Amino acid sequence: MKAREGELIADPVSAKKLFAGEAKFVWGAQSVDGLPPQKLPEIAFAGRSNVGKSSLINALTGRKALARVSQTPGRTREINFFDLGSRLMLVDLPGYGYAKASKELAAEWQTMIFAYLRGRASLKRVVLLIDARRGVMAVDEAVMELLDKSAVSYAIALTKSDSLKPAELAEVHDAVEAKAKTHTAAYPALFATSAYRGAGLEHLQCHLAALALP
Repeated sequence: MKAREGELIADPVSAKKLFAGEAKFVWGAQSVDGLPPQKLPEIAFAGRSNVGKSSLINALTGRKALARVSQTPGRTREINFFDLGSRLMLVDLPGYGYAKASKELAAEWQTMIFAYLRGRASLKRVVLLIDARRGVMAVDEAVMELLDKSAVSYAIALTKSDSLKPAELAEVHDAVEAKAKTHTAAYPALFATSAYRGAGLEHLQCHLAALALP
C-alpha cells in the first residue's frame, strides 16, 4: 500500500491485527460532564444522521453489532466509546443535521460536540463521514468549519461508495477532495469506503492504526 503525500500509515498486517483484536464498548456519555478519563488516543467518527457511522465502525472492527445501528435517523444521542485492544479508542458521535429540510446544525449537537472537540487532549483525529451519493452538503460544510475553528485534524471518508459507478465515484471524490483543500484542518487523505462491500477499509485501518499506542 502506497501512502499518499503527507499521510502517515501503519503496516497493513499490524493494522489488521489491531482492528481484528479485542474491541468492546466501554462508555456512553450524554453530556460533556459525563465523558470518561482520557487514557488512550481517540479517533472520533462524525457525520450526518444515517450516513453510516456505526456501520463503518462495525466493518472496520469486523463486528456486526459493536456499534448499534439505528434504523431511525437521529436516534443516537450519546457519545459512545469503544476500546480497541487498550491501544486506541473509537468514538461514535451523535449524528447531526437530521431535521426535515434543515441546513443548520442543531444547537444541542453543536454545543455538546464543540465542547468535546475543544477540550479533549486525547483526540488525535476526527473521521468525517460524507455520503458519496450526496457529496458535501451545507450542514457538512458547517461541521468542517467547526472543526477548522476547533483546530482538530480530520480526514474525510466517503461512505456507501458502492452505490455509485466508478466514473461517478471518481467525480464525487475529486469534488470532495477539492472542497477539503479549502479547509485548514482537513487531512490530505480522502477515503472512499463501503461498509457493505468492504472497499477502502484496509487503507482507513492503516491510517488510523498509525495513531494507536505501540
